[in-house]
Amino acid sequence: MQLPGRDRRRPPLPIILLSHGHGPSNYLPSLDGYAPLAEFYAAHGFAVLQPTHLNSRVLGLALDAGSVRELFVDSRARDMTILLDRLAEIEAAVPGLGAGALDRERVAVVGHSAGGVTACLLLGAKNTDPRDGAVTELADGRIKAGVVFGAPGRGGDAMSETGKQILPCYDVDFSSMRTPALVVWGEQDGSPYLTVRGAEWHLDPYALAPGPKDALMVVGGEHGFGGISGWDAAETKDESPERLAAVQRLSWAYLRSQLYEGDKSWEEACKILEGLEGIGKVTRKD
Repeated sequence: MQLPGRDRRRPPLPIILLSHGHGPSNYLPSLDGYAPLAEFYAAHGFAVLQPTHLNSRVLGLALDAGSVRELFVDSRARDMTILLDRLAEIEAAVPGLGAGALDRERVAVVGHSAGGVTACLLLGAKNTDPRDGAVTELADGRIKAGVVFGAPGRGGDAMSETGKQILPCYDVDFSSMRTPALVVWGEQDGSPYLTVRGAEWHLDPYALAPGPKDALMVVGGEHGFGGISGWDAAETKDESPERLAAVQRLSWAYLRSQLYEGDKSWEEACKILEGLEGIGKVTRKD
């Protein structure tokens, strides 16, 4: 858990649920990773709750055809619901918090890659396992907004043969994902091991979901978005302090404006982005 410095006289802290991905490292895909996001959000006024999901390599659980739906899809979203169910216990256990320190009315989810699937499910998307037709519906109405980094797009014929083998349980329907979200995708994030469609596959949570939605295309961005999963991470092919700083600030601004009525952070950030070359482009739909 990451917390900003807090004056007890200040209002309760808004909450970000941060869901890690399933990268090749041992510790970055766990509660010990994603410091560039967790620390930035905490330094800018959010309480960041970050679990280690059951698919994390540090837990050593076998990820195979029999367990992939539970470990990769179902249990991850339930982890976040459990955290929200137990906020009072978290407030009591963490020094400096105390009862009422966390704002139950201002909750957002942020997820990267596999964590993007987790975020989409919590925001209202549904997954149907092609093998047996089992439907996963885990939307949580307490979550008011989300940011989705590099999430997989739709399944079916959009998946490569390798992708179908890696994720035989996967076929997400975004048509019920009604909660506001910012979908962040990298211009160079082709993911050929998962999809035949190229980088725009990662735009599906925006293109196939109802509004209101925003999308941020990161110019030149690959799956690491400049390094969101960790400082100097070898798995980040597109490491860039400039790119990382942009996605940190833009994602924070989006959540701030979604959770606080009348806040202009996102509007102002988009205006600044328009004046910068080689960073990204925002599109919107209502």
